[in-house]
Amino acid sequence: MKKPTNFAQHLSSFLSEYLVAQRNVSKNTILSYRDTFKLLLKYCSEVKNIRIENLNLEKLTDNLIIDFLNWLENHRKCSISTRNQRLAAIHSFFRYAQCEEPDGIFHYQKVISISIKKNRKTVIEHLITDAIKIILQQPDSNTLKGRRNLTMLSLLYDTGARVQELVDLRPMDIIDDATPIITLTGKGNKIRRIPLMKNTAKLLQCYLAENNLNSGWKKQHPLFTNSQNTKLTPRGVAYILEKYVNMAREVSTAIPKRVSPHMFRHSKAMHLLQAGVNLIYIRDFLGHVDLKTTEIYARIDTEMKRKAIENAYPEIITDKLPDWTSNTGLLTWLSEIK
Repeated sequence: MKKPTNFAQHLSSFLSEYLVAQRNVSKNTILSYRDTFKLLLKYCSEVKNIRIENLNLEKLTDNLIIDFLNWLENHRKCSISTRNQRLAAIHSFFRYAQCEEPDGIFHYQKVISISIKKNRKTVIEHLITDAIKIILQQPDSNTLKGRRNLTMLSLLYDTGARVQELVDLRPMDIIDDATPIITLTGKGNKIRRIPLMKNTAKLLQCYLAENNLNSGWKKQHPLFTNSQNTKLTPRGVAYILEKYVNMAREVSTAIPKRVSPHMFRHSKAMHLLQAGVNLIYIRDFLGHVDLKTTEIYARIDTEMKRKAIENAYPEIITDKLPDWTSNTGLLTWLSEIK
């Protein structure tokens, strides 16, 4: 029997031991890293004609990794952000490998030095408050499924949750007292507690009571389930939302062409900012690690205000600039600076 390569040995330990025991990353992160290496193996096998059982760390050169990233972007039509996510997974693995096998540190650091690809400025797609209201008016509250969907989408917006955080919720994550709070488990298993607004809390209380989710073992049951009584998936939430978005478009022009569950999160952030909520609170509300991630909403809001002002007011300041060249002494001095 052929001995496993150093790549196979280290990749197995990286995914099954290091990420779980030492890094304590979420299951979704591990799955994302796994998918990266599945694609890398596919590329090496089908494009580079390297047999998977012969693939070792020495063959995974910086040039091969760059070719792989270009293949993702050009052949598989992945976005630049996806390309960068795959590179981040590879960087993480090679940082681990250089500690496990220091002899190859120079080779590994050449891979680690591959830089991310600059992307165009991020566009944060979000909905205006009227669009959110119209979408939430579409579920039929006279049916059991309609009430579930109304509660689910209301909670998605009101908490600013990621869709995975939403589908992972259980009744035990809800603290129902004078000030209702919901506990969300985000990236890296980080926990944050979000206060619920009055109307959302009432919806949730009725939903829990109707589905008998307030007691016993059901408190550990998924909060939102499908027709097979299993936990809803992010794709399932997107499917439900799309149905109501299509219905909302028939009654309003405020609904954009593309609406995703994540746009509810962006929308909540923008609405909090526009209501004057401090960026620090919005950062904690969304579960961002770095305030810089949250500041993108402020930049977009500032740009929206600038465009609104330009459209609303006549240009008062003259566009005729004075002739600065008359100050020849200053120009001469500047020209002489070496």
